This record gives sequence, C-alpha cells and structure tokens, in this order.
Amino acid sequence: MLRFISRALASWRRMDSSEAEKAQHLRLLEGDTKLKTVQGVVTKFCSDYGLIDELIYFSSDVVTGNVLLKVGQKVTAVVEEDKTSHGLKVIKVEAFCDNGNGDGLSDSCTRVSLGCVNSLMEDVNCINHTTYFSLDVVCKGFEPYQGDRVEVKFSIQPDTQSRKALSVTPLRHKHVHEVCITHLRGRNGVIDDSIFFTLDSLKLPDGYVPRVSDVVNAVVVESVQSCYIWRAISMTLVKRG
Repeated sequence: MLRFISRALASWRRMDSSEAEKAQHLRLLEGDTKLKTVQGVVTKFCSDYGLIDELIYFSSDVVTGNVLLKVGQKVTAVVEEDKTSHGLKVIKVEAFCDNGNGDGLSDSCTRVSLGCVNSLMEDVNCINHTTYFSLDVVCKGFEPYQGDRVEVKFSIQPDTQSRKALSVTPLRHKHVHEVCITHLRGRNGVIDDSIFFTLDSLKLPDGYVPRVSDVVNAVVVESVQSCYIWRAISMTLVKRG
C-alpha cells in the first residue's frame, strides 16, 4: 500500500513538473516573456551567485560548461525579460575565450551589452567608463541621464578592439498612471515615494509646472538615483492636487 502511494506521488510530481514546463512554454509563445542575449564581464562572483556588469544577478547553476567563473571573465548571458513585472532573469551564462576577434565572433556581428550611464558631456555620454556614444544613436524620446541603466548594441573595431555604440535604449521602462507627486525640492522631486525625477531631464506639456500632490501619468526608466531605481522621463498632469 505504501509502495503504491509512493508511486502515485512520484507520478503526480512528474505530471506537475510537465504541466509547469508546458505552462512556461505557452507563456513564451504568448509573448509574456522576452529572451535576449547580452555580453558583459563578471564583476562579482561567489560560490553560488554572481553579477555581470554590476547589473545582472545570476546563480551558479545556470553557468554552462562546468567553468569556474572569476571576476573579469567575459561572458554571454541569455536573459529572460518578463513583460508584466519588467524583471530580468538569467537562464544561461556561458564563458568564452578571447581569440583575437575579441569574443570569437566576426567583426561584422552586432553585440549587445548592458551598462549604466556614469558621465555626461556635451553631445557625448559614457557607459561603465568604457563605451562612449553620441546622442544621435539614442532611441527617440529618451534623453540619457547619469545613473540610467541602458542596453547598448555595439560593434568591435578590428584595428583598436574598441567598442562603437550603434544604438542605446533604456534597459527597462514602464508607464505609471494616476500617481501622486509626493516630494519636490528645488529642481528634483519624487512620484509615489518611489520614482525620482529632475526638471533638468523631464518632458512636460507646455505651461505645466509640477507641484506636490499633483496627480500625474508618467513614463519611467530604470535608473540608479540615490535610494530610487526608477526615473521619470516624461510627465503629464491628470489633476491638480
């Protein structure tokens, strides 16, 4: 009898696992998630987890090839983006060897990397102190600001092995509706106690000046701003507070 129950439970677990795999496959087919391949450098690695470019968390069980990663190791990661939560989940990390082409790919290939804008200059910005880009490669409607997390498509220059940015887009963005301006001091403020904004880099309708308690709609991007991880890039008034 106990043996029968054990077999029944094992069969149920297999069915449950199979159903979970089917559900995940259906979610992928329906477009709830988005897969992308990015390249970067391991900036932290412990026994069971690590960080790529200080932005992407991964666990050691997704590293392929039985390779022991180390800080400074170049890697390629397959990242799953959930359209609902806007979260990123690494499903595979693979190390590659430097073999003259920089990463084993032809020089005509386009690579993708993630980074953080850490300096601003007139018409030229810098990501991770390594990749410079001009504003003409930035996607429409996005004005980079220091701390913004971005996705960069780039090519490797064969003569110098330097990176040339081809396009720059926000790493993640979302729309928030009918939220309240909770703080405003000088040219900086906060929406809903969680979203930073600055009048130095914020698109507003003509004639609108934000005030505390205003109810607004906003487009926000992921950005490292003190204790906040989102920054508003545009705002429209719903009603005065």
